[in-house]
Amino acid sequence: MDLDRTAHWDNVYETKAPNQVSWTQEYPKTSFEIIKSFGLPKTAKIIDVGGGDSKLVDCLLDAGYEDITVLDISEKALHRAQKRLGYKASNVNWVISDITTFKPDRHFDVWHDRAVFHFLTEAEQVSQYVALASSYVKGYLSVGTFSKQGPVKCSGLNISQYSEQELVSVFSSGFHLLDSKIEDHKTPFDTLQNFLFCSFKKK
Repeated sequence: MDLDRTAHWDNVYETKAPNQVSWTQEYPKTSFEIIKSFGLPKTAKIIDVGGGDSKLVDCLLDAGYEDITVLDISEKALHRAQKRLGYKASNVNWVISDITTFKPDRHFDVWHDRAVFHFLTEAEQVSQYVALASSYVKGYLSVGTFSKQGPVKCSGLNISQYSEQELVSVFSSGFHLLDSKIEDHKTPFDTLQNFLFCSFKKK
């Protein structure tokens, strides 16, 4: 695990409240609706990559999904989510890992990522991520990144912006595009961040 990256994100989650970070969503509508659109049973194996203290896990649990994994590089982020969920946290599989070095012990029906992939700015990191998803996703992939109209930095770090064509190209070896949408995310400080969401099916 990259200790610098781990330390960065632990520091963010230790020092900033949810209303002090740009990615916070009170209700992750788009992500939740994309997952529901796949029409899978409630026993589907779902992983939220870089889930942090996102409320997507709350939505999935409330909807009756039974097999949820939340992965994040920051242990402090996951602790925050666990504290919020209370007893429900015991129904979730929590994984502390850098996604580029993650070694899953199972396959997933749904791989969801909102705002992790765009932090991978090196070709090697991208290829590691794509290889991992291609090997361990047997159903659907949902990736939300900053679009070409989105920010060029987030949390003080450089990011990679994507067009639909570029994102589709990155995953083309293992997945075909189902749907895409551009969406403005309104941050807790009333600024807008333009996101691209693409959903894919395993070839």
